[in-house]
Amino acid sequence: MSSAALPPTNNAAGTPAEHLAVTTPEIDGTSPAVFTPPAYGDRSLADVIPSVARALGVALDGHAAGLELPPAPSYVVFLVDGMGAELLSRYGHVAPYLSSLAAGGATGTAGVPSTTATSLTSLGTGLVPGAHGLVGFTARIPGTDRLLNHLWWDKDIDPLAWQPHPTAFGRLAHAGVHVTSVNKREFAGSGLTVASQRGATYVGADRVGERIAAAVGATAHQPSLTYVYDSDLDWTGHKFGVASSQWLQQLAMVDAQAEHLREALPASTRLLVVADHGMVDSPREARVDVDEVDGMRDGVALLGGEARFRHLYCSAGAVPDVVDTWREVLAGQATVVTREDAIGRGWFGAVQPGVRPRLGDVMVACHGDAAVVSTRDFAYEDTLIGMHGSLTSTEMLIPILVG
Repeated sequence: MSSAALPPTNNAAGTPAEHLAVTTPEIDGTSPAVFTPPAYGDRSLADVIPSVARALGVALDGHAAGLELPPAPSYVVFLVDGMGAELLSRYGHVAPYLSSLAAGGATGTAGVPSTTATSLTSLGTGLVPGAHGLVGFTARIPGTDRLLNHLWWDKDIDPLAWQPHPTAFGRLAHAGVHVTSVNKREFAGSGLTVASQRGATYVGADRVGERIAAAVGATAHQPSLTYVYDSDLDWTGHKFGVASSQWLQQLAMVDAQAEHLREALPASTRLLVVADHGMVDSPREARVDVDEVDGMRDGVALLGGEARFRHLYCSAGAVPDVVDTWREVLAGQATVVTREDAIGRGWFGAVQPGVRPRLGDVMVACHGDAAVVSTRDFAYEDTLIGMHGSLTSTEMLIPILVG
C-alpha cells in the first residue's frame, strides 16, 4: 500500500495552515476571542475539488487550486462529517490508519459557518459561502419571515434558483471526467444534493461495503473523481459528545473504513480524506437560552443560524440596540458583529448581492464551549451535546490526508 500525508503549505498570507488561529480583540473591548479565519483560495474546502482537478490534469477556469496534490488518473475523496483535525489529533490512538496519514500535520479549513450544509456546498461547487449562498444550518428566505433549513430543505424553494452556479462536480464532468457521488439513498435528489453535487452520477449506498464497492467500480473510469460521504461520526458526536465512548468507537469504525477503502482501490488511485468541520461539546452551564434572558428577543424579528453561530434578523432600526444587548449578555462568551463587519472580516469570502440578505443583520459567533439556544424555536437543538458552526480552531481546522 502506498500512502503519503500532504505536506503543509503556506496560505496566501504566508502563514502555515496549522497556525491559522488569530487573536481578534472584541469590538466592545472585552476579552479577545481566538478564531481561525477561513483559508479561502488556499486550503479551504472550496479549494479541494479544483486542486483534485489539477491533479487529474484538468483545469477549472476561474478556480485557483491552492493544494498541491500528487498527479493521478483517478481520485476518491472521502469526506467524514465532523472529523476535525484537532479531534483526530487528540483521539488518534483509536484511528491509527488516519493518524499515519496525518503524520505530516496537514490541515485546511472549513468555511464560515463551520456547518455541514455550508461546507458540503463549498466542496461540491468550489465556491465560498458568499457566492454559493448556503450560509448556515438555517438562513432567512429574503422577503419573508421564514427560515430555510439547508439540510431538510423546503419543497417551495428551488435549489437551482437558490444556488444557481454550476458545481465543480458538473464542470469536471463536462470536461470529460467521470464524476460519481456515493451517498445514502435518502439523500438522492434532496435540495442540498442538487445545490451542491449536481452534475455527478449519484450512487445510493447505505452500508460501508456498498460504499467501498461503488467507489472501486467508479475508478474503473479514467480520469475519474469519486466522492464518498459518511455522516455517522457527526451524528454520534451530536447525540453523545466527542468525549464519549460512542464517538470514539465510531471514529475507530471510520478509520477501518478508510483503510479498507484504500486497500480495495487500485494502486494508481489516490485517496483523499477530508472533513467538513470539527465539533465541541457544549455543557448546560455554558448555554444561554434567549427565551430566558430579558431583552434578548427585543428587536429580533427572526432567529436563525444555529447554536454556535447565530444569524439575527432585526426589526427596522433595531440593529444598534440588538448589538449592544447581545454583547452585554454574551460578554466573554461570543463575538457579536454586524453583517457589514462580518463581511469585512472575510468570513464568507466575496458576498454576492443575492446572498447578502440571507445573512443576519447581526451575527453571533461563540467562543470556547458556549452556545446560544432557543428552547422555543429550536427545541431539538438544545438536546444536542456536540455542536459546531463557529470559528474556533476545533471547529474550523480539517484534515487533508492523501493515501
